[in-house]
Amino acid sequence: MTVLLVVAKAPVAGQAKTRLCPPADHTQAARVAAAALLDTLAAVRATPSTIPVLAHTGRFAEAEHGAELGAALAGWHLLAQRGDTFADRLANAHADAGAAFPGRAVLQIGMDTPQLRPALLDTALRLLAERGAVFGPALDGGWWALGLSDPGHADALRDVPMSTDDTGRRTLAALRRRGIRPASLPAQRDVDDWSAALAVAAELPGTRFAAAVGSVRNRLAIGQPRCAR
Repeated sequence: MTVLLVVAKAPVAGQAKTRLCPPADHTQAARVAAAALLDTLAAVRATPSTIPVLAHTGRFAEAEHGAELGAALAGWHLLAQRGDTFADRLANAHADAGAAFPGRAVLQIGMDTPQLRPALLDTALRLLAERGAVFGPALDGGWWALGLSDPGHADALRDVPMSTDDTGRRTLAALRRRGIRPASLPAQRDVDDWSAALAVAAELPGTRFAAAVGSVRNRLAIGQPRCAR
């Protein structure tokens, strides 16, 4: 079995998905984040032959939909994120997952792509088994998935600037300097701002994420005040 590693932040108001504000307020943004995470956890749960692991930061006891998230995480292996930078936290999450489950490949995703479904994750796992590494680019220049048969190779991430429009290119270059040439996965849209949230929600009727985004949109339509940054 392969470790399916989700890297996430507890959806606490004022600490999660703050780029959705405005037009959402901080509580609404955190509820959208919680919905995205819940849909992601459900997709992982429905993907066979995997070991579900969450590397997290923040307090789920203070999060929006905390009780539901706690129930969804029953049976998961939980890791606390560690490191001063996001790049270090990603590299350490891979290393800690590898240490917890020696000899297992690790496929890492985040909570910004609630559109992921088990079929796509299964494709990623198959390519990871065949090629030893996979990489999923994001439309904003970043990436949404990284799979490595040796999670120690994620150490290459430490010197890559994260959350830039060339993070994906730099990540691939860092991996290739180690002789790793990942198989490519379909590009996905990260939910980083309100326009992206609307676009992704439109693809996901009937999901928690679409309902959370729709709730914000409906409140804006009746003139709810927008929050300030």
